[in-house]
Amino acid sequence: MRRPLRGLTPEEAELWAKVAASVVPLRNPSPSGERGLAEQGGAEPAVHPDAPPPPPKVRGRVPPLLPPAPPRNSAPRPLDRNGLDSSWDRKLAKAAIAPDFTLDLHGHSLDSAHARLDHGLTQAVAMGARLVLLITGRPRPSDDHASRGERRGAIRAKVLDWLAAGPHASRIAAVRPAHPKHGGAGAVYIVLKRPR
Repeated sequence: MRRPLRGLTPEEAELWAKVAASVVPLRNPSPSGERGLAEQGGAEPAVHPDAPPPPPKVRGRVPPLLPPAPPRNSAPRPLDRNGLDSSWDRKLAKAAIAPDFTLDLHGHSLDSAHARLDHGLTQAVAMGARLVLLITGRPRPSDDHASRGERRGAIRAKVLDWLAAGPHASRIAAVRPAHPKHGGAGAVYIVLKRPR
């Protein structure tokens, strides 16, 4: 059994009248809709004086109001994953490819290492290098990510961030751990994309 609908209290009716007066219709209501409200004893629909005119009615296909959104790019991929075919990974794992360019960041402060990295990658790209050996030093285990730039191994901890946000990020195909022959845990390979 349904409960009967109760009427509005005077306060609710006053509040409803204020809300209804502030509403701007999305389009002109049909004449039958206006007549229906008037016949039911409802208020005439309020039209705001500053409301823009309704769009013209078009038969057939209606053009979109906004230009289509550009395709959403997927989240930027981590530089240490994907981007290479399996033959590259096999060759790097066996140190079957000699680096075209070596960049050593030992002995640098964080600021000078970051600047050296950007400058070195600019040189490597200008030379047409495909494989860069980046010597960073061994990483130090650190659970505290906030202070990872203040301890030994700080350069290694920051390298992926610098590469991902740097000016050469779009030219990097992948970053892989270096073979022990080329420095092992103290170095990484940066594989640059083939120039177009």
